[in-house]
Amino acid sequence: QVLRHEEFEEGCKASCNGPYDGRWSKTMVGYGPEDNHFVAELTYNYGIGEYRLGNDFLGITLVSSQAVSNAKKLGWPLSEVATGIFETEAPGGYKFYLEDKEQRKQDPVLKVTLGVSDLQKSINYWSNLLGMKIYEKDEEKQRVLLGYADNQCKLELKNVGGAVDHGTAFGRIAFSCAKEELPNIEALMKKEHQKILTPLVSLDTPGKATVQVIILADPDGHEICFVGDEAFRDLSKVDPNGDKLLDDAMAADKSDKWFAEKNMKKASA
Repeated sequence: QVLRHEEFEEGCKASCNGPYDGRWSKTMVGYGPEDNHFVAELTYNYGIGEYRLGNDFLGITLVSSQAVSNAKKLGWPLSEVATGIFETEAPGGYKFYLEDKEQRKQDPVLKVTLGVSDLQKSINYWSNLLGMKIYEKDEEKQRVLLGYADNQCKLELKNVGGAVDHGTAFGRIAFSCAKEELPNIEALMKKEHQKILTPLVSLDTPGKATVQVIILADPDGHEICFVGDEAFRDLSKVDPNGDKLLDDAMAADKSDKWFAEKNMKKASA
C-alpha cells in the first residue's frame, strides 16, 4: 500500500534522489507502517526516462502466496528458480523473489539482497562496525544473512565474484536509530577511516518534521543512511491522503511529452 507521497522542487542535499538536481518525488510503499515494517522508497526523477542497472541490488524476497497468485492472475512473468520460489521483475528490471507460502502475519518482506565483492570484508563492516547480528553464513554459496532484530527484515550479502557496479539507478539502505547515536556513528566511522558520504545533516520535508541523517558507504560503495528516530517517527506517519497525492502527481506529470520528444515509448501502467 502507499504509505505516503511527497513532491520536491529540487534535488535533495543528501542525494536522496540519486545524482540528480531537478524536480523529483518519493513514494513510500510497504505492507504496513514504517515503524514496524520494511518499506521501499520509490524515487521518481521528472524527465529521466530510464536507468542503467548494475549488479549491486540483487532483489527483495517476499513470503506471500497471494503475491504469486496475483502475478499469475495478471499474467506477470514468473520463473520458478527453486521449489516454491518464483523470480519476477518490477518494470524497471529490479528482481523480486516470491515464496509461495501463506503470507506472514508480521512483515512479508523476508530479506533484501545486495552484491558484494569480498564477503569477509563486508561482514567485518556490517557486523563488527555497524553491529548487525549474523543469522546465517554459507561459505560455499558465499552469502551471509544479517539483521538488527529477529522480527525485522534481514539483509543478505552475496559475493558477485568481481567488482560491484552500481549503474545509474542505485539506492540506499536506511535505518532509524536514537538521535543521540548519530554523532557516535559519525565519530566511529572517522576513527576507523571509513567513508562518510554525507556528514550529520538536517533534512527538511515540506510541511513535515526535519530529520537528522548521516550517510555512509560500505567497502563496495553501498549507501547506508542512519536517521534520527524521534523526528522520523513524526515524518513517517501513514498519510491517509497518500494515494490521492500520488494519483494527482501522476495526472499532472507531463513526462509523456518528454518521452515523445526523445522518440521513446513510455511503458503503460
